[in-house]
Amino acid sequence: MRRLAFALSLLATAPASFSPASASGADGSLLAELNKLESSNGDCHAYLVTQNRTEISFAALKLDIVIFDTDEIVVERLAVDAAPLPPGKTYLQVFETGGLACERIGRLLLNDVIACADDSGTRDDCLALVVTRARGSVDFIL
Repeated sequence: MRRLAFALSLLATAPASFSPASASGADGSLLAELNKLESSNGDCHAYLVTQNRTEISFAALKLDIVIFDTDEIVVERLAVDAAPLPPGKTYLQVFETGGLACERIGRLLLNDVIACADDSGTRDDCLALVVTRARGSVDFIL
């Protein structure tokens, strides 16, 4: 009976510290993750996962991504569109890496946010919201 009373007391305090935003992973950031690189017919496809962990609905979100080879030479510069991106939405974008084989890719750089707008218009703070992450051996930096 004491265990039940203790468990009920814990549940009674949970609503004060629990919110839907924390359940959905909303931390106020835009996650840009280089999820994987995959060879296909001599080219390399990059899988970019973006996740909106803000309360903002992005009508426009275009990322300026630079690809470096293993010798640190710029190989390609791409504009990757990741919108529309409502709050809590996760989006996958697949793009080619400019004819470079996957094993020759050294790192990717999120150079800038080219376009960013919410429902009320253009935003200037989007780059500050972005957090980059990479799975695998190729870095994705900001």
